[in-house]
Order: sequence, then structure tokens, then C-alpha cells
Amino acid sequence: MKSKHILNKMTPYQPGKQIEEVKREYGLDRIVELASNENPFGYSGKVADYLSSHKPALNIYPDGYTTELRRALANKLGVSENQLIFGNGTDEIVQMIGRAYLYPGANTVMAMPTFPQYKHNALVEGAEVKEVPTINGYHDLDGMLAAIDDKTNVIWLCSPNNPTGCLIPRDDLYRFMEKCPSDVLVVLDEAYFEYADKKLQPEILSYLEQYKNLVVLRTFSKAYGLAGLRIGYGITNPELIPGLDVVRGPFNTSSFAQQAALVALEDDEFIEDTVSRNNAIKKSFGQFLDSIGWHYFDSQTNFMLVSTPISGDRVFQYLQENGFIVRPGEGLGVSKTIRVTIGNETDMQDLQEVLYQLHTKINEGSLT
Repeated sequence: MKSKHILNKMTPYQPGKQIEEVKREYGLDRIVELASNENPFGYSGKVADYLSSHKPALNIYPDGYTTELRRALANKLGVSENQLIFGNGTDEIVQMIGRAYLYPGANTVMAMPTFPQYKHNALVEGAEVKEVPTINGYHDLDGMLAAIDDKTNVIWLCSPNNPTGCLIPRDDLYRFMEKCPSDVLVVLDEAYFEYADKKLQPEILSYLEQYKNLVVLRTFSKAYGLAGLRIGYGITNPELIPGLDVVRGPFNTSSFAQQAALVALEDDEFIEDTVSRNNAIKKSFGQFLDSIGWHYFDSQTNFMLVSTPISGDRVFQYLQENGFIVRPGEGLGVSKTIRVTIGNETDMQDLQEVLYQLHTKINEGSLT
């Protein structure tokens, strides 16, 4: 069978081990999953009430235009309905952009490390990938501008960045947009938008009229806690939407996902509580890391990228053996680090105890 040659050099996304699998392997009764940046506080009680009282018409296709959610989201964001596109998570919108704008002979510019699906989809489409190393976890915007040439079609900006957690400073982003060629599509991925400090974030939606080459991505998977329903959205110049719609599946978001997102959108109190608790726990975890001398990157998200004195893979293994699943940095492109999702108060206190034991073993030389 004659598939694209590049596929023979690539591997599919590898999810981490499932909790029950890890329990069996290590004989554990309790596993705390801190690897996927999910919301440890669940999702809005209003969504729970809706899901328990409404039976979906599973024999009927969902609304392919996402009408109700589109109307509510446009009103909340202060944009026009024709500026929105919805996806099966923002992952799918990243894929749509790749299908629409990337092809053999074109190139795309991104940070390194950053969200790996940008590179993955670009390679599938046969485009050249230009990676510009981050500086202390922050995008090197000048370096990214210097990487642009006449074959550059898309630039990816992940802010806050995954896996480092660093937010692109407001004025730096504005300057970047002013200098970026207007025929190069800029994708600003704000998957962790709700977690970031509003005083530091750019008011980017008010600039969409000025920057017609900008697409902003956001999701209901993170702070809203609807990762299992898979729904995200993009906001952009109305003239760009038809091209993305051409490569979008006709019924790509489920009826349940649309309705749950609609209900979740109304519960500002849940988001405020989520962000407040996350920030308090993150601050406490940072203080603990300071006490044992482990460096961590600036984070405006619900995770922290932590430097480790031994390999991230070895720390990952030790934590897994002791009931905690994190992401080793070696798989994210940052050696000797782990990415830790901020869990609830109890789970993070327990994690600190295990990390302190690990720190002691390393200092004693009994673990390398």
C-alpha cells in the first residue's frame, strides 16, 4: 500500500499508561494522575446537572454549525458569529490549519519545545519545520521572525507555552504581530487562557480586525474540565473561516459536547474557583521546590515544568512506583525535567512527601 513516505518515519501519539494498568504493575491501591494537565476539580456542577437530566438523541446527527454555542460564545467574547470555528478539541483545529495551509514546499515556524502536534501535523502534510529554541522557557520572538522566508505559511505561538508554562509578554506579542508579514498565518494557541494572569495577557481579540492573519485557539478541555468531551474553538478574521471549514469534518463536535460547553460557559464561578485554587496550590508547590533547591519554569498554567538533578525518565519511574504519574521531560524535548500537573490540595501534599524522599535519596547517592 502506498501511503505518504513521511509516515514511515513518524510514530502515533502515545498516551500514558492507564491508572488501572499502573496499579496492577506496581501493586498499588492508589494512583494520582498528574500528567495530562486536566482539571483536578472536575467540571461545573451545572454541567453535571444537565448531563444527568438530559438524554441525548443519539440517532440524530449533531448541529454541524454549532449554532447555540456559537451564538453564546460570540456574545461572551464580543466577536461575530462568523469569526468562530469549532473542533474536536483544539487538536483538530491545529490539524485543519495544517491541511489548509501546509504542503510540500511550504514551511512553518514554531518554538522548541512547544506543543508537539504543530510539528506532527506539519510533517504529515509534507511541510518543512523550522524550530526556534526557547529562552528560559519563553518564545524567542526575534529568532522566529528571523526564521521567516518567502515559503513560510504558518507560525505557531503557544502562550502560555506547553510544556514550559511561560506566557508571551503582551507588548512583545504586539511587536511581533507588527513585524510579521501579513501573508503569514499566525496561530496563537491559548489553551490555558483561563489560568493566565489577566493583567499580563494581551487583549488580543480586540486586535483581530487589525491583524487579519491571526487565529486564536482556545478550549473547553482545560479549566472548564471537559477534556473527555473534546471541544475547542478558534477565533479569527471571517475571511479565513471558509477555507478552514472546507477541511473540517461535517459533524465534528458531538451534540453532548456542544450542550455541555454551552452550560459550562455560563458558570463563571466554577472557573474563578478553579483558577484560585490552582494558583494557591501552585504557589505552595513552588515554595516546596525552592526548599529542596529544584528549579522550575515560570508558569501561567495548571502545570509546572520542573528541572531534576537526575534524568526526568528516572524521576518519572520513581514517582510512578510510588503512585504518581507525571510526564518526563525527555519525551517533551527538555531533558532532566518533569512536567507536573497541579492536582488538588491533598494529592500535591502527598507528592511533596514522595519528592522529598527522592531528593534525600539523590543527595545520599542511593539513587542516580
